[in-house]
Amino acid sequence: MAVTTRDRILDTTAELFRRYGYTGTGLKQIVAEAQAPFGSIYHHFPGGKEQLGQEVILRSGGMYQELFETILGASPDIVTGVRNLFEGAAELLRQTDYADACPIATVALEVANSNEPLRMATAEVFEGWIEAGAARFASAGVPGEKARDVAIVLITSLEGAFVLSRAMRDTEPVRVAGEATVVALRAALRDAA
Repeated sequence: MAVTTRDRILDTTAELFRRYGYTGTGLKQIVAEAQAPFGSIYHHFPGGKEQLGQEVILRSGGMYQELFETILGASPDIVTGVRNLFEGAAELLRQTDYADACPIATVALEVANSNEPLRMATAEVFEGWIEAGAARFASAGVPGEKARDVAIVLITSLEGAFVLSRAMRDTEPVRVAGEATVVALRAALRDAA
């Protein structure tokens, strides 16, 4: 199936947001890298950059949630799955020379106090991730409210580790955050037993 101009714009924008954030990404840069005519932005996204940003956040959030489910689903147990998730994040940072991280967190940090529609889109994604993580942890035996707590620990640990790792150009924060999340998960599983 051929990739549409709209999809190229969305994919390119997500990549640019991961690297430069919302305010650091310009429309001319997007169309140049997407190899799309400038007018195609407003054709596909009549609300301009803000609408494009919302759609990229929601789409990227869904893709990262699918990746989370795939990694955990392919792992022999939930603890190994969480370890694999953090190891994959560290590898992504190394492979991209610390340029790529989560576009959701990158944008959320920028717009939390300045752009309510984008803040709401990032909050929607984070809440979806928390619900998905809580469901996954609950199915592994962690009680309901504690499952939500562990999901929040995972997300905050991973996102915080991305920030530190990018600044330090070192994956140590991802490794430490992963181990701390595993400790929290094991404690929740032990408490449930």
